[in-house]
Amino acid sequence: MEFSHLPVMPREVIELLNCKPGGIYVDGTLGGAGHTIEILKATSPYGRVIGIDRDEDALNAARKVLEPYKDRVILVKENYSEIKEVLRDLEIDSVDGILLDVGVSSYQLEEPERGFSFRFEARLDMRMDRSQGQTAFDLVNGLDENELAGIFRDYGEEPEAKRIARAIVKAREVKPVETTGDLVRIVLATVPKRFQARAIHPATKIFQALRIAVNDELGSLEKGLADGFDSLRTGGRMAVISFHSLEDRIVKNAFRDFATGCICPPRMPICVCGRKPAGRLVTKRALIATEEEVAANPRSRSAKLRAVEKL
Repeated sequence: MEFSHLPVMPREVIELLNCKPGGIYVDGTLGGAGHTIEILKATSPYGRVIGIDRDEDALNAARKVLEPYKDRVILVKENYSEIKEVLRDLEIDSVDGILLDVGVSSYQLEEPERGFSFRFEARLDMRMDRSQGQTAFDLVNGLDENELAGIFRDYGEEPEAKRIARAIVKAREVKPVETTGDLVRIVLATVPKRFQARAIHPATKIFQALRIAVNDELGSLEKGLADGFDSLRTGGRMAVISFHSLEDRIVKNAFRDFATGCICPPRMPICVCGRKPAGRLVTKRALIATEEEVAANPRSRSAKLRAVEKL
């Protein structure tokens, strides 16, 4: 399995980023470099892209794909939440645009040994950066019942969070929960049969929750949005593609906050806070993929795209 080069909503992304020749852009979630290639085309002949990814497999794949553009691309192994540090190390004060395509990649889901998917039997891992951090195995076998239930509830919005957490703790008293299959079997034995006939697999939310916790995805997103916005030059834009409600809610609220001015109570006759909007919403509502794109690229079905411009 190779990293997919089929980017989600590429035309909309280029339009919202307002890509221009000679600009400097950041693709904070490089992946298969599909979006990066589109940005490079739109900013030809002198535009540059800093491609960031914490997955070594993604960077290795991107180097091959981006070989024709190597003079205009800088690749960095890092979490996009550290965008300020990356730009500081490159001695770049500000950029014209930033793209974040957050969440797990198709490659990571389809590569059995990564342990992201319940469709393959593999050791529980789920790390986007395999060189550091706790694995899903560590969390499943190390956290207590309340901690596990909190992860399943907060990051997976799983209604059976408490019951599944209790079943995991009981199962690991006999032997560790080592593989994706071990975890799926516990979930299936715990979730009431009436819920197992639904469209999504009963383990879907549990695996999503663990993945988010392992990679601190929501924390990275919050920091990446704040530091990324600060890194834009006046008129620069940030575009974010998210794939579930937890991510989209964070993006929507952050962008709304950037675009909010006075926060004085309504009863105040004049503004005393002095707050001015730092940004302007480019998208009033999230954009979604067209039916044609969803047919060609099913991954785009749940995608939501939002953008903000720095004033």
